[in-house]
Amino acid sequence: MHEDYRDAKIKELRDQLTRFAPQTKKIEQAGLTEKLYGEIEPDRTYAFDYVCFRITNYRPETPSRHSIASADLKHDLRLLIEDLSDSADVAVVDLVEPVHTVDDLSKMFSVSTKTISRWRDAGLVSRRLLFGGRKRVGFLHSSVERFVANNRDKIRRGERFSQLSDDEKSEMIERARQLVEGGASLSEVTRQLSEQMNRSPETIRYTLKNFDLENQSLAIFPNHRGALSEDDKRSIFKLYTHGATVAQLCKRFKRTRTSVQRILLDMRLEQVMELPLDYIYNEDFEQTSREAEYLGPTPDPATAPRKVRVPAGLPSYLAALYDVALLTREQEYHLFRKMNYLKHKASRLRESLDEAKSNKTAIMDEIDDLYEAAVLVKNKIVQSNLRLVVSIAKRHVASTDDFFALVSDGNMSLIRAVEKFDYSRGNKFSTYASWAIMKNFARTIPSEFKHRDRFRTTTEELFMARQDERLDPYLEETVQRSRQRELSKILNRLDEREQKIITARFGLGRGKEPLTLKQVGEEMGVTKERIRQLEARALSKLREAADEAKIDVELGS
Repeated sequence: MHEDYRDAKIKELRDQLTRFAPQTKKIEQAGLTEKLYGEIEPDRTYAFDYVCFRITNYRPETPSRHSIASADLKHDLRLLIEDLSDSADVAVVDLVEPVHTVDDLSKMFSVSTKTISRWRDAGLVSRRLLFGGRKRVGFLHSSVERFVANNRDKIRRGERFSQLSDDEKSEMIERARQLVEGGASLSEVTRQLSEQMNRSPETIRYTLKNFDLENQSLAIFPNHRGALSEDDKRSIFKLYTHGATVAQLCKRFKRTRTSVQRILLDMRLEQVMELPLDYIYNEDFEQTSREAEYLGPTPDPATAPRKVRVPAGLPSYLAALYDVALLTREQEYHLFRKMNYLKHKASRLRESLDEAKSNKTAIMDEIDDLYEAAVLVKNKIVQSNLRLVVSIAKRHVASTDDFFALVSDGNMSLIRAVEKFDYSRGNKFSTYASWAIMKNFARTIPSEFKHRDRFRTTTEELFMARQDERLDPYLEETVQRSRQRELSKILNRLDEREQKIITARFGLGRGKEPLTLKQVGEEMGVTKERIRQLEARALSKLREAADEAKIDVELGS
């Protein structure tokens, strides 16, 4: 139970100071109170106004003739020190001198904790401080020293409580330096040295901090609280990924193991957040029970792939591309689904990182594994279609063009096409990629494409092959042109308004981009819904005309 004040005026002063004084003022007043406490002489009385002035540096507005006996004053001043420190919420780690607990003193002086309690009544000044977030009774090292000096008779077994000798300090500093070079943090060094040297943790911490303040060029923890630049953090992460150990990084950057590990985690998190995880979403991905199907091996082709003729005049390393078998429709579908599912799973895991309170490293490891697996699948798709780039570049290169530059540009277009292709719509990737590559070449060699129609293979692609025979890309392009001519004939079955809608919706005019239902409606002065109805009717007419003319095209999306 907390002791009560003996003097009402001191208790009233306590109430005022603990309620209204700022934290720094409370700490200062606790120190002034302890100083006054040490000066109180027995068998004397002290004026309250004098006591108030010594503690606050102010005299009461209304002078008082109240006086307090020394015994009662010492009792109340000791309580006031505890209450001021309690209300100030001071953490032990923020104090500049060591702080000892009751258990620390019990071990130091080889006495029971009850004896320590009796010493508090006899004048050992205590404070209530935060030890790791929890309030406990603590004793400043200076308070203990004063008590020991004034009570030698009471403390006969207190020889162990003494100042560190120079040899002990040197040994402590050398041991601390060795531990830090091994990557230990300040708290780890403090704990280990306390056990090894039979000293309190606060004595260790205080000694090391004082040494660093007085010897900055030889400091054990130099720049311990300084902020590292972003370049420093990137350097730490890069060195770690290239094989540097945490201990080596601690020594090089003069940081603790905990600090380096936190930087590595933050930089790893930043790297994971920058992974390119854009993908084509599919509702099937929510069916996690089918994951084994999505991630299973690539199906074998039903028939052996045919050997494709290698274009003449190619260097051997480009001709070797034609040795890689083209993917069947089933293989292509499986690989695109697998690549996008892997990215989908990695993306969902990345979204969970913000809420994850633990195991972030394990989650990031899984994200990296999924991303690497997706990249491998993507590379397989790209490698199986590289010959497409070579074939198209070879047909369109002019004498003044750099063939290999075209191939390089075409490869980039192929890679982007792999990332953007929606396998679920049933289109052939070779057709989609061909026009993506030629669209890029049109920008590179515009004279070659100046009079060509601009084809689109989008959601609303006007036609697409039913069969995927996987012919030579040049033959596929020829077939595509033939189909376009046939399509032009059946467009005549439509009236003028229907032709205008189909032409606008599918970007069939030269240099025209496909328009949305809303855009076509605005041009023709009708609603978006009316355009949709007219478009459906026109497509129905085109299908009938295609069937009558025995044209092998599929109309509509």
